[in-house]
Amino acid sequence: MFKDLLHIVNPLGLLLMAFASAYAAPVAAALLYGDGALRPFALAGAADLLIGLALWRFTRPFARDLKSRDGYLLVALAWILTAASAAVPLLLSVPGLSFSQAYFEAMSGVTTSGATVLSGIDDLPHAVKLWRHELSWLGGLGIITLAMAVLPLLGVGGMQVYRAEGTGPIKESRLTPRVIQTLRSLWAIYCGLTLACLLLLRLAGMDWFDALCHALSVLSLSGFSTHDAGIAYFQSPLIELVLIVFMLLAGINFATHYMAWRGRSLKAYRRDVEARALLLVVLASGLLLTAYLWYRGVYPSAWTALRHASFNLVSMVTNCGLVSADYGRWPLFAGMSMVVLSCVAASGGSTGGGIKMLRTLILFKQSSRELYSLVHPTAVHTLKVGGQVISERAALSVFAFVHLYTVTVMVLSLLLILSGMDLLTAMSGAIAMVNNGAHGLGALGPSHTFAALDGFQTWVCTFGMLAGRLELFMILVPLTPAFWRE
Repeated sequence: MFKDLLHIVNPLGLLLMAFASAYAAPVAAALLYGDGALRPFALAGAADLLIGLALWRFTRPFARDLKSRDGYLLVALAWILTAASAAVPLLLSVPGLSFSQAYFEAMSGVTTSGATVLSGIDDLPHAVKLWRHELSWLGGLGIITLAMAVLPLLGVGGMQVYRAEGTGPIKESRLTPRVIQTLRSLWAIYCGLTLACLLLLRLAGMDWFDALCHALSVLSLSGFSTHDAGIAYFQSPLIELVLIVFMLLAGINFATHYMAWRGRSLKAYRRDVEARALLLVVLASGLLLTAYLWYRGVYPSAWTALRHASFNLVSMVTNCGLVSADYGRWPLFAGMSMVVLSCVAASGGSTGGGIKMLRTLILFKQSSRELYSLVHPTAVHTLKVGGQVISERAALSVFAFVHLYTVTVMVLSLLLILSGMDLLTAMSGAIAMVNNGAHGLGALGPSHTFAALDGFQTWVCTFGMLAGRLELFMILVPLTPAFWRE
């Protein structure tokens, strides 16, 4: 097995060398703004380049085509190593930050969670602010790569449920004949949407730096902001509207965006059952939440209730985490309903987290089929979603994932409760971490940071973010004894 590890180290060295180029942006920001953060980022970038080069050079004799089992370990180690590398400049730039906190912040970035241990964000060096948002944006690119290229080949995740019978948008998500061409197409869409968001935010009133950072954040569905108050800092309904649109776009399968762009038509969205379900959930839940907040007197007018309900609901449902109001002060029903919806609404192939809408639809369809079978035991009732047949094996993989998801949330919640955290904070925090969201409720609500966590709690939450981002299987499979047997 030692040789297998050396096979993995070779591409990890290449990854680390490539990641060193990401430091160019914060180095440029440090030079432009003269914020004193040049040295930490320059040193970290140089270290990544040299260490990556050494790993790649000394393991070249062990380079080979990777097997499926190698893929599990490679993906898991890639995220772990990237976060460790990204934590170094944070540790050197932010006074009083422990390694656990720096690693948490970096992992929150690369997993696009957006949870933070930092306060006084307004006064941080521009290089640090940009680095946090760049990490989340690069993590979003990694998620698209993982969803479209890696997970289906390994037989895990959500995209492969249509691998045999699928037609339509999901089947067409194999956009071009080669994987590299496919990924280039998806990255082009990702970059194009980021640029469009940047320009619209600038026109809506943000300065260029804030617009850039929030464009990087919203397309990756990360809750990072350049201000402690988040989007509430700007007090702009127009900015909130722009962000709502792009949060929804980021929560939809990027293959669907490509199909719409290639066909110069919105029909691709109508054919995408996940996109339709997401938009329907957002519309119905937004109207109900608005009515509830207005009825309970949380806001004096229906317009104000609609404004804040819409923005924070979309942000929670897509697991983005940007906030325009402290929904921790809303009635508990409002916060809990948004937490529940955050588990199921984002599409596969998007930068969102959670169970994903496709799996949710399969669960509902399978439950309906079971009820129908009890009434008509001899009837043949095929499982279909969006007119597409779902195989029994695919349905079983969905049930296995949801079971692992539930167990993971329960175990993490119990560990946090064991450490002294109250029930509401622990459960909502565990759900947020596994969903790659930025906030829970209670002491981890939108008006709080994760800085109050002790070391044990910080690492529990860090593991939750990593497990959720890697679709559970990718991080749990290497932890099984069978994986390490020859």
